[in-house]
Amino acid sequence: MSEKNTSWFHCGQCGSLFQSSPGAVDGRLCTSCGRNPSLGIEPPPANQTAPAPTPVRNSGAREKRPVKKRKRSYLMLQIILGWSVLLAAIIYGARWKWGEKPVDHKNSVSHASAKIVVPEADVILLEKAAPLCIRAFSGFLAAGTPEQQNQFVLSPITTAARMARFFSLNPLAVIDPQKLALTKYAVLHLPDRRAIETYWNSSDDREFDAVFMEENGEWRLDWDHYVRFSEYPWPLFLAGSGPEQAEFRLLARERLAEERKNADTISIVFYAPRFGSRTETGPQSPEFLIKRDSKNGRLLDAAFKLEKDATRVFSVNLPSATPEGLIRVRVKIRRIEEAGERRFELDDVAACHWYSHDAPGVEIPEQPLKPDSSPPASPPADPLPETNAETPAPPDE
Repeated sequence: MSEKNTSWFHCGQCGSLFQSSPGAVDGRLCTSCGRNPSLGIEPPPANQTAPAPTPVRNSGAREKRPVKKRKRSYLMLQIILGWSVLLAAIIYGARWKWGEKPVDHKNSVSHASAKIVVPEADVILLEKAAPLCIRAFSGFLAAGTPEQQNQFVLSPITTAARMARFFSLNPLAVIDPQKLALTKYAVLHLPDRRAIETYWNSSDDREFDAVFMEENGEWRLDWDHYVRFSEYPWPLFLAGSGPEQAEFRLLARERLAEERKNADTISIVFYAPRFGSRTETGPQSPEFLIKRDSKNGRLLDAAFKLEKDATRVFSVNLPSATPEGLIRVRVKIRRIEEAGERRFELDDVAACHWYSHDAPGVEIPEQPLKPDSSPPASPPADPLPETNAETPAPPDE
């Protein structure tokens, strides 16, 4: 075939270029694939094997089914995980809501696996009374004067006089109830009644604890506990001002507990609490030497043992709001001025807590608590009174 009688053509089946004579295309075949080069669907010639059919699994319609299955499986996994997280959050919130004791960091090893069982009666009480306590506290804080606050406090008739005397010597703390958040609360089992103890945090990093008791069908604030009421400001009393004897709500610390564990006296130092803070303390007293076998000494011994065991008075299921190593006490202290010298005596330990209740909070043992079986040290020649020296206590060891 001469070049004049041939031309180049493009095969629409395989895409190859081939030469053929010009003219009709009906009988023209591609020299590469042997098929009709037109774009229509043309079966292969008899002498050429037909291309293998495409497997069904590669077809577009069938390929989408595994994708949908994988998508459905992934969606179900997301739903299951979401419900699991939500269920865990509900269980944790319920455990906190009904006052279960949170794990204290310093006791996380010994108490991490312990289960706190909240009696059903406590759950019912919290469900009913907690909103009323929140309402009472909000009303108390929103009140602008002690006279207005008095309607929200426990025993308002007898408390009014103490409130007037207290605020005449101490500033009225202004707290915005809208900036407070309730963090923990639990039932407090006092000997003759049940109360509710609550912990609050403010947006300015202050911390408060408040106790509410039911009175005449209303839940009222234990005002003396809340403000840490003392009959006279502790710093002024130490400086020689005010009455010679008064009752105070203070923090107590045992000095040299290990070194003096076999001594006949306990060395005690008192601190004023700092309102709005659980970790800071106010002015410190001189050292008090309390005879270990006295009623006051046995009571303090028992209270410090509770603190070492990370146990609260009245077994309330809340972590302690007191700095480690300190206990809360209500004490009566006398100031004595003799020959130009000033000293202090501990008249009585009324209670090892700040609640408005006469119960001491701990059981007083018949005999002093002995840390071990070692014999006690020999008593001094002259028995020491329950008093302190004039010189302030040395720095904390």
